[in-house]
Amino acid sequence: MFLYSSPEARSAIATAMAEAGDRRTRILVEQDDEREATWRERALNTEEALKAAQTEILTQRTRISELLGQVRDLQAEWTEEAIQRITTENTTLKQRVRQLTADNRTLDERLKPARSNLRFQDRRVADLEAQITNASQGVQQ
Repeated sequence: MFLYSSPEARSAIATAMAEAGDRRTRILVEQDDEREATWRERALNTEEALKAAQTEILTQRTRISELLGQVRDLQAEWTEEAIQRITTENTTLKQRVRQLTADNRTLDERLKPARSNLRFQDRRVADLEAQITNASQGVQQ
């Protein structure tokens, strides 16, 4: 009741409501401006990233084209006869490698006992030398 009977109170409330409305409007405008600035920045960053990606794609396409050209050049240089000859030589070399590997394994298996015999013979020679030395020292005394 007091509000209805006091024009000053009504005026103060109306002023306060208008100011609150203005403040709320200002806050909403500021928030909208901040959001818009963020979106603008994101859009600019996205445009820069897109340009960089397009440049990289162009670079990669150019490199792929160059490599495909090199592959075609290499394929053109080899005749079917040359390819067959090289394939045959490769197969022969692989067989030779397998044979040499087997031979190497066999020789390694023979080497182990030979080394063992050599160590035994070295010990035997050392024992005989020691016996000769002991015998010659016994004769001298």
